[in-house]
Amino acid sequence: MALVPIRYNLRSLFVRWSSTVLTVCAVGATIAVFAGMLSMQQGFATLFQEKGRDDLAVFLRQGATSEGESGITLEQTEILKKEVPEVERNRQGQPLASAELYLAVRLRKFDGGETNVAIRGVEPMTFQIHGDDVRIVDGQNFTPGSDELIVGEGLLGRIANCNVGDTLRINTGTFRIVGTFAAKGGYRSEIWGDLERLAEALERPVRSRVLAKVAPGTDLQAIEDRYADDLRLQPKVLSEKDYLRSQTSDLSARFLFVGAFLAIIMGIGAVFTGTNSMLAAIGARTHEIGILKAIGYKPWAIFLAFVGESLLLGLLGGVAGCLMVLPFQGLETGTVNSTFSEVTFAFRTTPTALFVSIAFAALLGLVGGLFPAWRASRMTPTQALRRG
Repeated sequence: MALVPIRYNLRSLFVRWSSTVLTVCAVGATIAVFAGMLSMQQGFATLFQEKGRDDLAVFLRQGATSEGESGITLEQTEILKKEVPEVERNRQGQPLASAELYLAVRLRKFDGGETNVAIRGVEPMTFQIHGDDVRIVDGQNFTPGSDELIVGEGLLGRIANCNVGDTLRINTGTFRIVGTFAAKGGYRSEIWGDLERLAEALERPVRSRVLAKVAPGTDLQAIEDRYADDLRLQPKVLSEKDYLRSQTSDLSARFLFVGAFLAIIMGIGAVFTGTNSMLAAIGARTHEIGILKAIGYKPWAIFLAFVGESLLLGLLGGVAGCLMVLPFQGLETGTVNSTFSEVTFAFRTTPTALFVSIAFAALLGLVGGLFPAWRASRMTPTQALRRG
């Protein structure tokens, strides 16, 4: 029942340092790509989901999958703001509900070209609803009824003419940037202004959604069911958390698919590199294998020793790949989301991403070492000593 001492495998890795480095680099490059895509997926998903609130209700047009394709009439927005009993009120008795307009417009990027940027028209009540989740960090807030805008900090340095004091031409109107705001999730990649003025400039007679603060524990499905037979409106009702989750699922899945596809393609190369490395190691150590068998080590002990050595190579490659990705932690990039507007998000190399990446590296090492280990275990002492 004796196992080959682990120090034998460690010594072998040091002695064959050149092939060890080659295998570790091959696995590490694969894991760096895989971990990088996982970090992007984690960064994008948590951008929207981590601060989504259950006490905020999002009212959309029935059948709409996002606010970009939703349309609610002015009469319907008034019904939702004033007649839904679950909507909370402030100290002045005003309902904590706000109609909003959402549209993606084409703007110039700093590095050339153009991209879609989300423009959101909001009412003053929007800021009461969000509270400290939306705050001005530079300049001042826009004045209701004016041609003023505030820009999410995620757009600074990415979109031209978004600094305080600049002007933006939006369809038929010219607006002045008066402030920069910090906000949760995708809001930090948007431009906000007065609802009525933006609706006029964008020539949009309808609203995209109504955002409302509801009492904790409110059954949003019950609200939706209540209006199922109401000819005036039949809204789709989601919590802010569920709505944001629905906006990230498709793109998150694409990040995972691309990461898995690249990892598999590169992983095949890494497996062949590991297999060749282990076969070369066995070819150079047949005499040692013969001695191990001659002194009583069983074939399965030889098999486990070489599988363990290959597994160790994979783990070392996984650690190397994760170390390559860590410098990108917090680095911001941008992509187009489900509403076809650009959002900025940061790489997030979470413990989950690291664990999955290292586990995948271990799998590569294990697969690459199975055949060489089986071949080594099949040698008889006389064959091994004769080749040595």
